[in-house]
Amino acid sequence: VQLQASGGGLVQAGGSLSLSCSASGGTFNSYNVGWFRQAPGKEREFVAAIALSSGRVYYADSVKGRFTMSRDATKRTVYLQMKDLKPEDTGVYYCAVGRAVLSSLRYADQYYYWGQGTQVTVSS
Repeated sequence: VQLQASGGGLVQAGGSLSLSCSASGGTFNSYNVGWFRQAPGKEREFVAAIALSSGRVYYADSVKGRFTMSRDATKRTVYLQMKDLKPEDTGVYYCAVGRAVLSSLRYADQYYYWGQGTQVTVSS
């Protein structure tokens, strides 16, 4: 599976951005899909994930209520709508697919394929 993330950019605090992750090849619709981000000098951290089995979306506490993840299986695309952005949301955002059990969706090492990332910068 090849993943292509897009939609990043520069936005002021309080603004919004919408990221997309499009898949080609493989059986995208048979995987859980996650969004992760990595700020300079920090480890990659979980943002959100959609579980294949239930369609339920899980969020990191830091983005709950501000970010919304969705999936369009027909377009082989997932989205991450981000609002009320904060400077601490700055980082490279990656989408990834895997077959982690629900309790492990937030762990990056449970994902098999990764997109190249898209930069999100939130200015204060």
